[in-house]
Amino acid sequence: MLTHVVSLLNRGKARIIVDSTDITNMLERKLAEIQTKVQLVFQSGALFDSLSVWENVAFPLTESGYSGAEIEKRVTDKLRLVEIEELRDMMPSELSTGMKRAVAIARALAAEPEAILYDEPTTMVDPLMSQTINKLIRKMQRQLGLTQIVVTHDIANCAEKVADHVALLHQGKFVFNGTMDQLYASDHPVVKEFVEEDRIRFEKERA
Repeated sequence: MLTHVVSLLNRGKARIIVDSTDITNMLERKLAEIQTKVQLVFQSGALFDSLSVWENVAFPLTESGYSGAEIEKRVTDKLRLVEIEELRDMMPSELSTGMKRAVAIARALAAEPEAILYDEPTTMVDPLMSQTINKLIRKMQRQLGLTQIVVTHDIANCAEKVADHVALLHQGKFVFNGTMDQLYASDHPVVKEFVEEDRIRFEKERA
């Protein structure tokens, strides 16, 4: 499993360590190998508007040297894995925000990475789609053993559903690093305020 560490060194300047390799000042050409190991699922989905769902998922494989049959199998497998095989011929303009994110997850998986970084995966989607995305994230962890990092401000609707481990950043520094139970039990003022604000927002949404 790919390991990710962000450590604060050199008078507070951040160093980025990916799989035991410091990539902070790595040249662009050398970053290409690292980028094959880590895929990003953007909040917007970042799909190509002129390509179908199938073509979007196949895009990372087009320059990989795979045969047409190999690409077809891999794309079909990933669409099936995230349960959107029936959308393969649709265009991004025909999809909801949540469905676009599901396609983006399939595209990330097509590259067969060792880790996926999700940017606010449940933002701007309805509660049902939020549940669907959370289940997909857990499914990837369960079936594929992927390292998955989820960036979110939503404790109740996202972090609580998918996280094995939680880190809370405030003004560029970690103020918490632990389990969900430890987060709720924390006496740190910033953590307590964040948890309380999330609780209030969640109760308003349910009202």
